Amino acid sequence: MLDMKQGFPKDFLWGGAIAANQAEGAWDVDGKGPSIADIEILPEVYSRKTVVGFQHSKEDIEKALADQEGYYPRRSAIDFYHTYKEDLALMKEMGFRCLRTSFNWARIYPNGDEETPNEAGLKFYDDLIDEMLKDGIEPIMTISHYEMPIGLVMKQGFLNPDSIDHFVKLCKTLFERYKDKVTYWILINQINSLGGWGEFSSLGLLEGYDQQDVYQATHHQFVACAKATKIAHEINPSMKIGMMLGDDTRYPATCKPEDVFATTQLNQMCQYFYSDVLCRGEYPGYAIRYFHEHDIHLNVTEEELALLKTYTADFLSFSYYSTKIVNADDPSDTDNPYLEKSIWGWAVDALGFRNSFNQYWDRYHMPMFIAENGLGALDEVVDGAIHDDYRIAYLKSHIEAMKEAIKDGVEVFGYASWGPIDIISCSQGEMSKRYGYIYVDLDDRGKGTGKRLKKDSFYWYQNVIQTNGEEI
Repeated sequence: MLDMKQGFPKDFLWGGAIAANQAEGAWDVDGKGPSIADIEILPEVYSRKTVVGFQHSKEDIEKALADQEGYYPRRSAIDFYHTYKEDLALMKEMGFRCLRTSFNWARIYPNGDEETPNEAGLKFYDDLIDEMLKDGIEPIMTISHYEMPIGLVMKQGFLNPDSIDHFVKLCKTLFERYKDKVTYWILINQINSLGGWGEFSSLGLLEGYDQQDVYQATHHQFVACAKATKIAHEINPSMKIGMMLGDDTRYPATCKPEDVFATTQLNQMCQYFYSDVLCRGEYPGYAIRYFHEHDIHLNVTEEELALLKTYTADFLSFSYYSTKIVNADDPSDTDNPYLEKSIWGWAVDALGFRNSFNQYWDRYHMPMFIAENGLGALDEVVDGAIHDDYRIAYLKSHIEAMKEAIKDGVEVFGYASWGPIDIISCSQGEMSKRYGYIYVDLDDRGKGTGKRLKKDSFYWYQNVIQTNGEEI
């Protein structure tokens, strides 16, 4: 008998996701070193479509570290470092079954290449994880989420092959310490998110890099992930190691064959290349051809290829926000005329969410976890209340699409919306781009009481979790 899956699994992990660098603050507390995130200044004037910073020289970095006047929002963020207990209590009240967050690499290895970790930094994560477990919240821990120590950036980041050993040492430190407390791990956040800001924030590349550098540094990340997966399974075979994509699935602008094939090629090199290597364990032919045709010559050894083939990911996670189109004749034409957009210009496409689930499932047949999904919006406090029906509408449509994907046969074991509490925006660096169910009274310059307020979406999501997605 053929039975169609109905509804969410009984043990489905409902929750939310944040990043250490966008929430913790305390950038120079308890022995923490400076990270990539700590040098991003918020300019005096910017637009909602402006991506701030993310390409730097050594001189830029030194200047930022010495700057006592500019406002660097991630240095203070929402002070989660000191408020995590109260914030987790609110998430527990919503019924959270999981929270995805990250370790700040520079809090554990301040310069990135120390022989021994900073015990004070680890103590914070001891306490954070213990508090999560006490509250019944499963920790989904990301090891690298745009928090590379500046000390490693000054040595060329992941372009330097020594970075493999530094990252693996970090992973081993964490695996050994939390082997009995953390089951689910994401090694590198949105490993495919490049395009300038990711090439600095994820790879640690300084100004002056080229495609050769980008793909060589990415190869070093692949090797580091395989080595880390090997160590994790040796320490505790029950640990699940995931890889993560920033989903950016494109549609053809028309049914013209050139648009269709240009879309195939873009989706291959911008998304599937990364998951093909980490989930299938080998470099795909289309990527090898791309390197050949673009005069890219990677330093790849047979030993490294064997590692990639043997130590693949246990699950696939991805973030999903929006979709775009591909016009073979005009690469700048990316807006889908059939979709409405948020005030930040992101197309709202819930059906695209279901489409991405199906594409990944058909390709990998691998368990999936949603590491991010949400709507950035301007929230207004009126008589102490925040009526964010627009956020509820966005999340409702996407959770319904996820439910349909499960009916399609896709195996999904958890959903972490971005972000359960207002935090510093990644791409813009401001507070006014809010995602949370919990409002934080801080403005774009970090001014305010820091008080937490429950939005209407808080109670809506609480009911979604209580009914295990039956009432959306």
